[in-house]
Parts: sequence; structure tokens; C-alpha cells
Amino acid sequence: QVQLVESGGGLVQAGGSLRLSCTASGRTFSSNVMGWFRQAPGTEREFVAAISWSGRTYYGDSVKGRFTISGDNANNTVYLQMSSLKPEDTAAYFCAARKRLAPREISYIYFAGKYDYWGQGTQVTVSS
Repeated sequence: QVQLVESGGGLVQAGGSLRLSCTASGRTFSSNVMGWFRQAPGTEREFVAAISWSGRTYYGDSVKGRFTISGDNANNTVYLQMSSLKPEDTAAYFCAARKRLAPREISYIYFAGKYDYWGQGTQVTVSS
């Protein structure tokens, strides 16, 4: 089993920044991808960003140019640096991990149902 713990959420004004962290523990693994999703009340879970073990990054269209995902493999931690925040970024943010990702499965990173482990979520609220 893998446990994921997020931190760093909070309340911020529009235009501000926050950095989320996600630390994995337990049976961590080298061949994986880690991602961030978000979910506002009454909406489906939305892909935000993902990073592969090799460091390749992927972003959802709504956050490109504003959010940056990065990883610290030695400490099994993934970060999401969020800048130029907007009220529509308000949501619970979830960290997720997938055990394996074959090259032909690269499209899986965009879908919440393709991840094996989830954190409990951290709330981000952006005031206008």
C-alpha cells in the first residue's frame, strides 16, 4: 500500500500563490506517475497536472502557464506551485499516484479512474 499526504492548502486572494506538497510513504515505487486533481462542489474531479518518474510534466488546459508540478524523487514528494490564482481555482486538491505507466498508456494520466492511490485532499480557496 501507498499512503499519500497533501499539505499546503489555504485561503489566498486572487492573483496570489500557493504551493501544495504531496508526500508518498509505504510501498513506494520507481516506475510511476504522480498527479494532481481538483474537485469543486457539484463537479467532477478535474485533471490539473502530472509528473512521471523521469520528470516529464503534463498540465490541464485551465492551469497551463500558471501552475508548475515538480518532484523530489529522493523524498517521494511532489509539489504543485500555483501562481496567478483565480477564484475558479477554488476546489479540494487531491494527490494521486499510479503504480505503472507503459508508453502506450500515456493518455491514462488525464483520467482520475486510472490512478491507484489517492490522498485525502487539501482545500484551496481563492477570494476575489
